[in-house]
Amino acid sequence: MKEDNIEIAVLAGGCFWCTEAVFQRLIGVEKVISGYTGGTIKNPAYREITTGRTGHAEAIKIEYNPDSISYKELLEVFFATHDPTSLNQQGADKGTQYRSAIFYANEGQERIAKQTIEELNNNDVFENLIVTEVVELGPFYNAEIDHQNYYNQNSSQGYCQFVINPKLNKLYTTFKNKLKKEIQN
Repeated sequence: MKEDNIEIAVLAGGCFWCTEAVFQRLIGVEKVISGYTGGTIKNPAYREITTGRTGHAEAIKIEYNPDSISYKELLEVFFATHDPTSLNQQGADKGTQYRSAIFYANEGQERIAKQTIEELNNNDVFENLIVTEVVELGPFYNAEIDHQNYYNQNSSQGYCQFVINPKLNKLYTTFKNKLKKEIQN
């Protein structure tokens, strides 16, 4: 396994605290950064994002080793751990900043994302059709430091207990073979 063989995936599945916590636990994921993408202003701040007026989505940038986990596998986890059929909403979080989106970095990612959505829809995996956007990645802005590694530093907080823990429990049962060793124990 080459250490320099790192690729980037950018996904938005509602609150970035949730998606960050999920993807940090996967084999082959080297780093997860919470941030903002898909909007109209440069260097947005959380207080601007939460208004929904900037067009940005709360997203995560995943640095991963494709020798350990493929882009397709990342998408399988992504679709299984959020609701890709709710437009601009995940649970109580409402607004375009919480939309489901895949921001592709190249044509290969775009093709895989669209194929995955088509397969899931054709196989009636969800009760409703997937509304996840598949859009080209533009500038990605890192979120403020207090939003990074949020779950790991605040796991006893109410939001983490009631919103993130169920997603992690689904990850632990559905994707046990994709979990980092320290998570499996």
